[in-house]
Amino acid sequence: MNAAVRATVRVGIYTGAKVYFVHEGYQGLVDGGDNIKLATWESVSMMLQLGGTVIGSARCMDFRAREGRMKAALNLVKLGITNLCVIGGDGSLTGANQFRKEWATLLVDLVKSGKITDDEARKSSHLNIVGMVGSIDNDFCGTDMTIGTDSALHRIIEVVDAITTTAQSHQRTFILEVMGRHCGYLALVTALACGADWVFIPEMPPDEGWEGHLCRRLADQRARGSRLNVIIVAEGAMDRGGNPISSEDIKKLVEKNLGFDTRTTVLGHVQRGGTPSAFDRILVVMALLATPETPACVVSLSGNQAVRLPLMECVQVTKDVTTAMAEKRWEDAIKLRGKSFENNWNTYKMLKCVTSNINVAIVNIGAPCAGMNAAVRSAVRIGIIQGHNMLAVHDGFEGLAQGKIEPITWTGVSGWTGKGGSELGTKRYSNRPLLLLRMIIRMQDEYSAYMGGLELVQGRDKYEELCIPMVVIPATVSNNVPGSDFSIGADTALNTITSTCDRIKQSAAGTKRRVFIIETAGGYCGYLATMAGLAAGADAAYIYEDKFGIRDLEMNVEHLVQKMKTDVKRGLILRNENCNANYTTDFIFALYSEEGKGIFDCRKNVLGHMQQGGTPTPFDRNFGTKMGSKAVLWITEKLKEVYRHGRIFANTPDSACVLGMKKRALTFQPLAELKEQTDFEHRIPKTSWWLKLRPIMKILAKYNISLDTSEHAHMEHVIKKRVSMPAPLMKKASPATKHEEEE
Repeated sequence: MNAAVRATVRVGIYTGAKVYFVHEGYQGLVDGGDNIKLATWESVSMMLQLGGTVIGSARCMDFRAREGRMKAALNLVKLGITNLCVIGGDGSLTGANQFRKEWATLLVDLVKSGKITDDEARKSSHLNIVGMVGSIDNDFCGTDMTIGTDSALHRIIEVVDAITTTAQSHQRTFILEVMGRHCGYLALVTALACGADWVFIPEMPPDEGWEGHLCRRLADQRARGSRLNVIIVAEGAMDRGGNPISSEDIKKLVEKNLGFDTRTTVLGHVQRGGTPSAFDRILVVMALLATPETPACVVSLSGNQAVRLPLMECVQVTKDVTTAMAEKRWEDAIKLRGKSFENNWNTYKMLKCVTSNINVAIVNIGAPCAGMNAAVRSAVRIGIIQGHNMLAVHDGFEGLAQGKIEPITWTGVSGWTGKGGSELGTKRYSNRPLLLLRMIIRMQDEYSAYMGGLELVQGRDKYEELCIPMVVIPATVSNNVPGSDFSIGADTALNTITSTCDRIKQSAAGTKRRVFIIETAGGYCGYLATMAGLAAGADAAYIYEDKFGIRDLEMNVEHLVQKMKTDVKRGLILRNENCNANYTTDFIFALYSEEGKGIFDCRKNVLGHMQQGGTPTPFDRNFGTKMGSKAVLWITEKLKEVYRHGRIFANTPDSACVLGMKKRALTFQPLAELKEQTDFEHRIPKTSWWLKLRPIMKILAKYNISLDTSEHAHMEHVIKKRVSMPAPLMKKASPATKHEEEE
């Protein structure tokens, strides 16, 4: 919420508006006085890394009555406030819409009572409302992710990781209860991210006889050699009869029927606390790119696009979920939650089934990154479900050439989801892999896999054995693979950089007047530097894609000199490692140090390989899981197409693809077609969606710069049409809309 407050204040001031803090939510709006204060640029400094909300939030019974709303209207009119940004859940946003709808009649009553003049009423004749959904439950329909959800998942996964080490040591069953009275998103994604044995969510109660099924599954896992059982329960979980299923109920069941040593952990409000994740901070910044159109709207995230949607239509769909659950229309409830929720549910169900003849091999290529192991785990298990023999290739292409290949089993990948790096081992390759294969290859990791895939495709003309289906899953901290907006591992690296920047900035709290120069990874790709700059509140981020020269450096230094004359005494400069051959990190450090003499001093940090390490974030675990399963399902379908007369032969462009996320969809794009989109010399795509976010960073750092939102306005139009369509009609959409809806 603090990131949202900061961004709203600074962009509001940038547009020339007066911006006010309303303390203590609607109660502060009703009480007025010192609860409504003018905000300044400096008053939101150092807010990014703070959890909770510094302006406070409170439940307000007064605002539910017309008399209370009239007091709120009077306070707004007297201050000349005609635009209200509400950050909260569906209840808060519904109240805001009601306030807007009766605004005209409230003004009439205030004039009649003599509390405001006709002139004041005329100047405040319209109240514009924009909502930003703040809810850790992610229970608001119309947006893929609400502010706070990703941070809550970080808190949960930290606890899960700590618990699993204990559970494996003592061979225990752990039951973890997470928030979600009416929505099971946190429970579902946590189950995917930690490889839980069972998940209970309110949208899909377990079938009759679930008790026996659960016990059989736990017993089967123990028989396979697993030392760990994890069960995730949403606080609103219930059975088909509407009876609550609590963590204590499950504990008693497991102990009675299986005699397993069982522990329960109820997380409670710890999920709301802590430092916000990098994604939550950037989500707010992306929301600022949405363009205004409707009088009462909510800023939503659709894939990597920020859009504005009609507020009450989103609220209505959210209520429809509750109605479907009350009427026990469980499948409808899952679908109404949105495609992201539905895909998570379907992926989880597939990973919990075991059935088990074609060989499918998995090989990691290039540098390791967090989330790789989650992709391998889901690929192995989905492959086994599909009836394939799954093979693990150790040490990349080199291991493939040397025959370091062995079968990998269902239990062989247990516990891999939360592990960083690559359990299979991975090496960068130098020689062209002229390999004779009689197996299916799924390659992972950055440009090495992308380039290797291209070379294997080119080798099909010479080697018939290479005429097999291949799919590359982008997994790289650099996020530089053409054909995908996101890569596995980039979110973990981004959080590492952001948390490091937070600590570095905090170190200047006592000394003041200090500027930090930080070098990030990424090769020639400026994704990490740009996004970390947005998440950490940087004054500048130098990248290869956005050319800069000595005039730009001079302007940035002068900007910091002026900044130090205000109440803000800290500066943060990020530099992508290969942004410029001559303007090195040492050069920029020396330049700022020299020009800042007597005004500020400088410190330098090169983050290096620490950006690759650590346990994967919830996003990377979930993303890797879905990418791995999607890849193997695609291979399975492709095998049916290319199997002829007892042999596999695939040499068409669409039989060797990159699986990537493009805006809202996971899509398979032929490697050959992506060649035109690739800058091979610098190992980056020719175009990148995130470059449009860079002006926001300058605005938030108080530069005078314009903002282009044309593409986002177009996306808004597409999404608005879809959200406003009744659920039964969605499947009859136009081909373009239907394609987007599938993912």
